[in-house]
Amino acid sequence: MRVFYKNNDGLIQVEAWTPNCWINVECPTESEKKYLLEELQIPEAFYNDIEDIDERPRIEIENGWTLIILRIPVKSNDIKLPFQTIPVGIVFKGEICVTVSFQQTEMLTDFVAYTKRKRINIKDNFDLVLKLLLSSSVWYLKYLKQVNQKIKLAENNLEKSIKNEELQALLQIEKCLVFFMTSLKGNDILLHRIRNIKSQKEHFDPELLEDVEIELRQAQETTNIYSDILTGTMDAYASVISNNMNTIMKQMTSISIILMIPTLIASLYGMNVPNNLEDNHYGIWIVISISFLLSLFGVFLFKRKRWF
Repeated sequence: MRVFYKNNDGLIQVEAWTPNCWINVECPTESEKKYLLEELQIPEAFYNDIEDIDERPRIEIENGWTLIILRIPVKSNDIKLPFQTIPVGIVFKGEICVTVSFQQTEMLTDFVAYTKRKRINIKDNFDLVLKLLLSSSVWYLKYLKQVNQKIKLAENNLEKSIKNEELQALLQIEKCLVFFMTSLKGNDILLHRIRNIKSQKEHFDPELLEDVEIELRQAQETTNIYSDILTGTMDAYASVISNNMNTIMKQMTSISIILMIPTLIASLYGMNVPNNLEDNHYGIWIVISISFLLSLFGVFLFKRKRWF
């Protein structure tokens, strides 16, 4: 999908390209790929780098073209990985500015709507990059709130169960936090490299830079806090599950020992050897009584030891 946006007290969609407009391409088709590579003449290496789902945040300049890749959070259709991060590439040269992502995102749509509500104009290409970095940090925080809700739900399920499925749900959330943490660190390094570009230092809005830095730091700290809490929670519940299993095994072993007492006595008196009870009419009842009393004594002993 290819959309053109122009400054007009916010980003307004236009029908065709005009100089200094923003071209946003999501999930590019073959015709859109041809448009980017042949008509706009974007370096194919840049396009291939953006297509790589594992590409790290970075800035690169080639033949007058500038490529900036940042990672943004997205919701995933994968049940085992509800949240992940994807690369978004901003490629610009002169009057051409293009963003390319190979997955549809809520963030870019919300970013356009936000500029309309607040009547925000984009001054230049680097201003767009900084505002996208700021928006991505805000979306990290939004998704982290949803991650926190999933953690609480998994904890509630763990309190009622000793199965591994609930612990695996926490492990899946921990994977999401690892992706968030890695991507935020990469975006933070990217921000420092951008602000150190000598030719652009005088053009940067200091308030915008400060806002981006604050939001990035807050997102990183929140992710670290949730990750530490989750790690401690998983360790605690793993110990609880192990302890519950030990308790169950102890109870089963105690029951087996109790049941072994009458089995042992019956085996001894069931042998084909003299035992002074073979001619006694009450021999069977004597054996049963002895077994019952010894088993009862065993139950009393285990209760006293708190093995039941």
